[in-house]
Amino acid sequence: MGHKKLIRFEEIKTFPNVLQYPTDMPGNWSKFFGNANPLVLELACGKGEYAVGLGSLYPGKNFIGVDLKGNRIWVGAKKALSENLKNVAFLRSQIDKVDSYFAAGEVESIWITFPDPQLRLSKAKKRLTHPRFLRLYQRFLKPGGTIHLKTDSPNLYAFTRTVIDINNLELLESSDDVYAGETISRELQIKTYYEGLDIAGSKKVHYLCFRIDSNLDHSNDALLKQKISEIEID
Repeated sequence: MGHKKLIRFEEIKTFPNVLQYPTDMPGNWSKFFGNANPLVLELACGKGEYAVGLGSLYPGKNFIGVDLKGNRIWVGAKKALSENLKNVAFLRSQIDKVDSYFAAGEVESIWITFPDPQLRLSKAKKRLTHPRFLRLYQRFLKPGGTIHLKTDSPNLYAFTRTVIDINNLELLESSDDVYAGETISRELQIKTYYEGLDIAGSKKVHYLCFRIDSNLDHSNDALLKQKISEIEID
């Protein structure tokens, strides 16, 4: 591990806005933030551009960036501290453990911004909008809570639309080219480091907003696998 990373790993231990694998947090986030404002998550947050950006836009809400890589979290946490954003924090943990940190109905919404699209068909279950993960989110999202996906991957966008359709989820908004619109919401104007890289080379940014209030029947997973195998190549 590089010397710079080691320094950052040690430094985030002292950051008041970073929690690493904490215990006894479900139901206690209002105590941590010192208020009962709505709670919003940025999953696989990387450098936390969305957690910080949304925190600046909405001081009446609390934002938590969740990621495993402390070196990246350091960047967002440092920025939030420098901008005195007391409504922004970071949680270091695996995403598949996220439900262990929040109580039922404790989270208002989730942002998933430019995650690894896990393009290989054999890794589809690792996509953060796969039903496997959506079932985790259901455990702590409040009724009517929303999930936002922003990605440059047409495959992940199409995959998530398929998940929504098969499970009869409520689609609130969909765009296969965000910046082609005449007006762009303040939320979607926030850009992540990976958005600037345009790794997919699509030169387009896709966006979905949906709810997962309905039951995600496990029997639909087989149908999902069949459908994506018809359009994706492993």
